[in-house]
Amino acid sequence: MKTKALIMDAKAINRATVRIAHEIIEKNKGTENIILIGIKTRGLPLSLKLAKRIEEIEGSKIPVFPLDITYYRDDYEKDDRAPVAVKSIDFDIEDKTVILVDDVLYTGRTVRAALDAIVDQGRPKNVELAVLIDRGHRELPIRADFIGKNVPTSKNERISVQLEEIDGISQVVIME
Repeated sequence: MKTKALIMDAKAINRATVRIAHEIIEKNKGTENIILIGIKTRGLPLSLKLAKRIEEIEGSKIPVFPLDITYYRDDYEKDDRAPVAVKSIDFDIEDKTVILVDDVLYTGRTVRAALDAIVDQGRPKNVELAVLIDRGHRELPIRADFIGKNVPTSKNERISVQLEEIDGISQVVIME
């Protein structure tokens, strides 16, 4: 695949995370009982960025937790092992507002798997979804509450989110 277009550079990603942080605070009337859960791999650094922005704005720390949804994917062959995601969750989500964070929302299947993992852990007050990119083409009735950028794509294109913490550069590109 080759790069077709640069969608966001590091500054645009930063602006989007600042805006999403403000939207999270506004929608939830503050930060009380909010936790951020970043879907591995790139949802985790995005959730850490959001937590940092929220702390800068509100002065309060928001807990951030990683979530590995591998076991919950519908294209993963299940076995008798305990779900990896549930074993890695060591926090209480009862009556909390969970903000699920991912880099790209596409078919909705990753989010569905994450919801299954969360429900296995307990019953949150509610779950909201924050994504950096919404590219459309949903296969499930899932929508994001907070979106960095809507990027209509064709099915033969791919969105590549690259983050400094993982990839050494922060940008979003369309590949074809």
